[in-house]
Formats: sequence, structure tokens, C-alpha cells
Amino acid sequence: MTKARSAETSDGDLSLARQLMTVPNLLSILRLAGVPVFLWLLLGPQEDGWAFALLVFSGVTDWLDGKLARLLNQTTKLGQTLDPAADRLYLAAALLAFLLRDIVPWWIVAVLVGRELVVGAGLLVLRRYGFAPPEVLYVGKAATFTLMYALPLMLVAEGMSTFAEIARPFAYAFTVWGAVLYLWSGALYVWQIVRAVTRSSTERAA
Repeated sequence: MTKARSAETSDGDLSLARQLMTVPNLLSILRLAGVPVFLWLLLGPQEDGWAFALLVFSGVTDWLDGKLARLLNQTTKLGQTLDPAADRLYLAAALLAFLLRDIVPWWIVAVLVGRELVVGAGLLVLRRYGFAPPEVLYVGKAATFTLMYALPLMLVAEGMSTFAEIARPFAYAFTVWGAVLYLWSGALYVWQIVRAVTRSSTERAA
């Protein structure tokens, strides 16, 4: 997928303050505010039930802010930044807590964090060459969606009930498939970045 060169963009006459006050962005900010609470619930009192409820609430507001943004015609650049940022922060918080509590093996965390570092470095290279960030890929959305379902399932699977026994294989399956899709999307982003930088270097040398 090719990427357009970065340009100065704006959301019409909307200032940053006015963008913040739109309903979808307020929901995204509410989701972001829940991240430290989520992490504290997992690592402090280890109230997995409340952490699970907060994660479900985050998922509902994630779906709702996208719907409202389109319905109310309130799609903004700020919202396009806040929404994926909230997803990544919840994912990072859960991985950190799960690692410290020995719920997931260290190598899964290392692989997912490594993917983020590589893609992040690639985005810095793109910016240096004057390119805008690539559009979010469908496989990337699917990976995030799968991992966000894996997190509450992993919490449920930690219990000793019959429901926990049933949830455990689904939790592992979602985690593995989410990790595979996450790595695949990262590889696609890196390939796009390499193509864009190579093309740009060739054009400059011509």
C-alpha cells in the first residue's frame, strides 16, 4: 500500500479545545483515564472482576465513539490519534500486569513490545523522509480486536471455576492468533516503509 507525503492538515475551523469537547473524543479521553485504574486493579488489590468490567467498558466505549463520530460527523485528527492510543495503552498495561503476575510468558510480551518498537522506529524514518504515517491496515485492526478479546478471557481463565476451565483454551487461542496477526501487520507496515523510503531515495538520486 502506497503512502501519500505528509501535508499540513486541519479539521476545518475546529481548534484543539473544540476537538476535545466532541462526544467521541470525550469518550476516548474517558477510556485513557481508565488505563491507570485498570493497571492498579490488576497489580494492587488484584481485583480481576473489576478490571474485567473496566476492560469491557473500554471496549463498549471504543465501539461507541467510532459510531458517534460518524453519526454526528465529528471525526477529527485528534480522535484518530486518541482511539488507537487508548487501545495500545490498555494492551501494554495488561501485558505488563500479566507478565508480573506470571499469567503470560515473557516471550509473548517481548515479541509484542519488539513489534511496537520496530514499527515505531519505522514511523520516525517515514517522517524524516517527509511521509505521513501509513493508514491502519485491516489486519492490524483484526489483531488489536483479537488481543483485546484475549485480555478479559485471560483474566477469566485465572479462576478455578468450571467457567474458567471452559474459557482457558479460548483465551490461549485468542492470544496466539492475536499475536500472529499483530506480527503480520507489523511486517506489512515495515514492508510499506521500506518501499516508500527506497522509492524516495531512488527519486532523489535520479
